[in-house]
Parts: sequence; structure tokens; C-alpha cells
Amino acid sequence: MFYNHLIKPILFHLDPESAHHLAATFLSLSQKIPFFHKTLSSIFAYKSERLEQTIQGIHFPNPLGLAAGFDKTAELFPTMIHMGFGFIEVGTITAKGQPGNDKPRLFRYPKHKALINRMGFNNPGADIAESNIKKQQKSGVRGINAGKSKITELENAVGDYVYTLQKLVPYGDYAVINISSPNTPGLRSLQSKKTLIDLIEGIQSAFNNKFPIPLYLKFAPDLSEEELIENLKVCLDYKINGVILTNTTLNKDVLGEKNPEEGGLSGGPLFDRSLHFVSLAYKTLQGKIPIIGVGGIDSGEKAQRMMEAGANLIQIYTGYIYEGPFLPYQICSYLDKVVKEKKLNSISELVGSGNK
Repeated sequence: MFYNHLIKPILFHLDPESAHHLAATFLSLSQKIPFFHKTLSSIFAYKSERLEQTIQGIHFPNPLGLAAGFDKTAELFPTMIHMGFGFIEVGTITAKGQPGNDKPRLFRYPKHKALINRMGFNNPGADIAESNIKKQQKSGVRGINAGKSKITELENAVGDYVYTLQKLVPYGDYAVINISSPNTPGLRSLQSKKTLIDLIEGIQSAFNNKFPIPLYLKFAPDLSEEELIENLKVCLDYKINGVILTNTTLNKDVLGEKNPEEGGLSGGPLFDRSLHFVSLAYKTLQGKIPIIGVGGIDSGEKAQRMMEAGANLIQIYTGYIYEGPFLPYQICSYLDKVVKEKKLNSISELVGSGNK
């Protein structure tokens, strides 16, 4: 209520990117306040042993993460990890620093609880991101999301990804190859089978085929079902450790507008497609590798549906913007109640239960 009646109106009076910058500045400055993080945890964190999972050797205190795109500079992790999240994914980070696309590039659609962005991977680059992370005291689970620099030609994409991963993997618990943003020209073409295989082989070869932490691929919701299944089989064949479903969509028909802004649509309208892709992936992968479900989750009920469809973990971003900082607490307490009412021992028993 406090957020909706006081904070949200102030933030939504600003343009979306200015609002995000204001919030990020406050979160960054707050790191200097003694005991502030402990206070945040006492307010925003919901704790229950039923929500804990260990996946590929990583202990997640709860299944809810903050998706990439919120902490683009890798500076906010020390604060955000105390805001009720089980893990934080930083980035997307590219090898070379880049300002992103021209402003304005982030747009609200409140009626649909949606955003359209064409940010273009604005970030400081791998070197500065590494410097930012080095200053931090590690606490909690950090994912590293790597993308391709805009000025790097597609045929040189492997080297671009490798540079970022070599810089940042030592500070991450898992890493993500982002090949599904619609805002870097040509990036989504890396999702075609042959190109995808070449990319995976190139990255793994650079690490002597022993990638040091779990490696995930993030796919777009605009693939056909056949393309998704084909890519999932590539992930199994080439020992990718997990998948994230899904990135933003270019399909904006649900908005009912003649000329919507260019860019990727996130939030409420994406939920059904992401849910369907998670369900399809669960049936295809058969539990061999984990799935992170993301897209349109803004309530405990949607979080439950995503996990029952087959997501081992879930992430939010746009829902967090609209619903506010208590959303993680609300989602986690809701999921814990579901697990308890179903007489399950762990949240992991909920995964895929709607697909059986």
C-alpha cells in the first residue's frame, strides 16, 4: 500500500528510465548506511526451509530471482540480494562498454502491466563490471548474463562472449549466454541450430570444455515450437546446464495499438507464451537440466503456475516495477503456503506437477 500510494506515483510521474536511475542511485548509496542491508532483509525477506533448493550445487534460499536488466552495471547486487530474492542476475554485460540505443527507449503500458524496451544492452562493459563486483562482499547467489557487443560482427561473437565470461565467471554462481534480446541487430540469429552449435562449441573450447560454473542459454518467446524443441535438444547434446524461458517478445498484438513502440515487450502479456514454453521444455528435457521461468510473473498465483508447468526457478522484472518491493515477499509467502497446504516437503516437489 505504501508503495502504490506514495512511491509508485512519484516514480511513474518520471519517464521510466529516469525512475529506474533514481531508484538505482538510492540503492547504490544505501550500501554505505550501517546495518541497512540487515534492515532490508528483516522487512522484505520471507524465509522458509520449504522454499530452499540445491540445484547443480548452488543453494537457493528461495526460487525467486531478479531477472537481468535491472542491475546492468553489476553495482546493485549487494543491496538487491537483501530485498527478498533468492538470487540476482546481473547484466546484460558485453565485452565492450556501450551506451545502448537512443533515448527514449523504455515505455510503460500500465493497462497491461507491460513495458516495451529497446535499451540495446547499455552497460559499462566487462572490465568495469569486474571492477564493480571486485569491490563487493559476496553474499547470496549471483548470475552473470553475457551478451554480444553491438559493434562486434556476428562471426566474431564467440570471442566477444568469451571475453565477458572469462572476466566475470570467477564472481558468479551461474552464467547465461543471452542470444535472445531483440534490440541488438542480428543477435537472435544465433538461435538457429548451426550457429547455436558453433557458439556453444566456441565458448566451451575457450574454457577447455570445462566451464567452471553452470552455463545457461536464454531463448526468445518468438521461436516456433519446433525451433524451441530443436534448440533444447542442442542444449542436451552439448551439455548446456540449463535454460531460461523467455526473453521479451516482438509480438505486440495484445496491446491493441496501431503503432506500438519498437522493442521487446515484457510483463503481463508475455505470461501465457512463457508458461507454454516452460511446459513444452519440461516435457522435452524431462528433468535432465533445470529451467528458469520468466515473463509476466506478478503474483504468487502466476509463480505457482510457472513452477507447476516445470520451472525449477523463476524470475521477475516488469512485475517488480508495477507491484513494488514487497512482491518477492508476497510471492514467496504464497508459494510456501501452497507447499504446506499440499503437504509437500519442498518447493522442488511442486516443479512440473501440473504437467504430470
